[in-house]
Amino acid sequence: MDDRKLRFWRWFRALPLMTVAIVGILSFLVAVAPGALLRKALFPVNYRDAIIDASSRHGVDPLLVCSVITCESGWNPDAESGVGAVGLMQVMPSTAETLAGLGYVDASYYDPYGLSDPATCIEYGCACLDYLDDNLETTDQVIAAYNAGLGTVQEWMDGGLPDISSAITYPETRIYLVRVNEVYAAYQRLYDQDLNPR
Repeated sequence: MDDRKLRFWRWFRALPLMTVAIVGILSFLVAVAPGALLRKALFPVNYRDAIIDASSRHGVDPLLVCSVITCESGWNPDAESGVGAVGLMQVMPSTAETLAGLGYVDASYYDPYGLSDPATCIEYGCACLDYLDDNLETTDQVIAAYNAGLGTVQEWMDGGLPDISSAITYPETRIYLVRVNEVYAAYQRLYDQDLNPR
């Protein structure tokens, strides 16, 4: 192997080490950063009143709602996915229509096709979390089902594995569960149940 190729492979092998070092430095900075900076930059709470109202109405943790919003849309009310999910909580219009039909949401007040409105999307997102919680046993199962669907999570749990994290077969859902739980832990550290800063 000539000298140029050897130098390239030495540099290329150093990439994983540099990546680990960068992640370590970022983790350290997050750990020592003041709460106010973290709240503003990484873990904001927008639409507080809508979140408190909808989460109270549906009996879901407002901190979990904030975590889902952070992971789903990064607080962008105009977010749209390639499969048609809309708004802050990335709710499918067909899911919103089903939730209204089941009586979880009053469609005369919250239009299932008006999901780009933050309050409407938060209402349907909270209703979805409520519906999933009514049909599943753990918060991790609810989080996984928010991403992969209720039927899929029920199939995974029918496989006899002890918890959802070991039963998930979709890589995207496995990453989603970890990410939402990490963000959820940060929100629990930074805010109280009324979404006031700690």
